[in-house]
Amino acid sequence: MATIRDVATLAGVSAGTVSNVLNRPSYVRAETRERVMQAIAELEFIPDQRSRQFRPGRTHTIGISVAELGNPFFVDVALGAEEVCRENDLGVVLCNSGYDPTLESHNLDLLVQQRVQGIIITPVDENSSRLESLKDRGVPMIFVDRVGDDRDVWSVGVDDREGGRLAARHLVDRGHRRIAFLGHPHRSPKVKLRYQGAREVVNQSDGDITLELVSAASWTVEEGRRVGAQLAARPEDKRPTAVFCANDMLALGLTQELLRNGLSVPGDIAVVGYDDIEWAGVGAVPLTTISQPRTLLGRTAVEMMIRLINRSGPLPEANHIILKPELVVRDSA
Repeated sequence: MATIRDVATLAGVSAGTVSNVLNRPSYVRAETRERVMQAIAELEFIPDQRSRQFRPGRTHTIGISVAELGNPFFVDVALGAEEVCRENDLGVVLCNSGYDPTLESHNLDLLVQQRVQGIIITPVDENSSRLESLKDRGVPMIFVDRVGDDRDVWSVGVDDREGGRLAARHLVDRGHRRIAFLGHPHRSPKVKLRYQGAREVVNQSDGDITLELVSAASWTVEEGRRVGAQLAARPEDKRPTAVFCANDMLALGLTQELLRNGLSVPGDIAVVGYDDIEWAGVGAVPLTTISQPRTLLGRTAVEMMIRLINRSGPLPEANHIILKPELVVRDSA
């Protein structure tokens, strides 16, 4: 791991100047600051973890990197995290990756350069080599929502397999026999678990019940509309009577397009979403959905981070906290 003297040598300044750039940047000329920051980025320099512990009288900052602020789910997670930071007098640097792994990598570099005490992340790519590099260098990190329980990281998430079971069981209990799952399980471990949970219920149910996989290219309302148009164009006997969507954004777009094409929700096609975002209950057809404790996810992540940073010595073994989803029944199913 690079030291402060390595940074000083590369930048052609003293170690004291590097320290000033990190702690008292106004003391250093802009040209010199830029040279030092370039050296820090090139060497991926991170200070001794002992200097990162919370101590009275100091200002500390947590970095939060979210996959997409356009999705209300991630907004609520960030708000929950910010609440605990405020309660503990911690600053927050919030970065939006926009589902772009290149931008996410840039944001992580920015957070390290800002000397945050730890990083809370809902990753775009949970298998990113950049994330592994930061973990190997001892940067405290908490993964939120998007990480498998086999990963050697600290994380907080929701039992997505159980969420899939809840949604499918609700539809089966209401007599649906042609059910579709709208999502991309091949691209997202979380969506895969939701699909597997739904598949388990269908396979264990009596009667001739089918679960069709309808692929989605993204998590967006627009993608839901696109699929809604396709389903509406099918003959009635070829359409599913119910669709379980991988998130609420897809479900809202799907519902909107089905209604626009003259179909009834839930009369012709029942719709179930996932997340229970704020908009879920205020549409023309209030959405039945699987509720994730979004704010609690963010709050729990910061509480974990505080415990992680305040300990001394090597980072402990991975710790996974799994929260439970709940079925919220409204009018769409």
